Amino acid sequence: MTGLVLKLGPRERVLVNGVVIENGERRARISILTADANILRLRDAIHPEDATTPVRRVCYAAQLLLSGDAAPEDARHSLLRQIETLSQVLTDPDSRAQLARATETLLSGRYYQCLKALRALLPREERLLAHAAP
Repeated sequence: MTGLVLKLGPRERVLVNGVVIENGERRARISILTADANILRLRDAIHPEDATTPVRRVCYAAQLLLSGDAAPEDARHSLLRQIETLSQVLTDPDSRAQLARATETLLSGRYYQCLKALRALLPREERLLAHAAP
């Protein structure tokens, strides 16, 4: 039996297929057996007011798709355009690989994996912005 294992701390919240679930007073371990479940730890979520940089905005768009807050037909097309825009700026091999992974997983409907690939670009963007700051 394979699947995702979530280890939740006390009172930790997680979004599963659009439903917010809060853990009780003790640590818990939950096995998710459905392969295509959309899951997001709320502590990892990007809030709208924090989507202030190009990569954060793309991650937020992927997060909306994952959470079910955006219609897949419209959001996928928009997200593909945003990923393409990032690929014109982030041209190093590692960034290109992450963007290719994000595109591939988005097209196959694996939204969590898409978000994961995009989130891997956040540290790189942070370094680039810090270096560019006066």
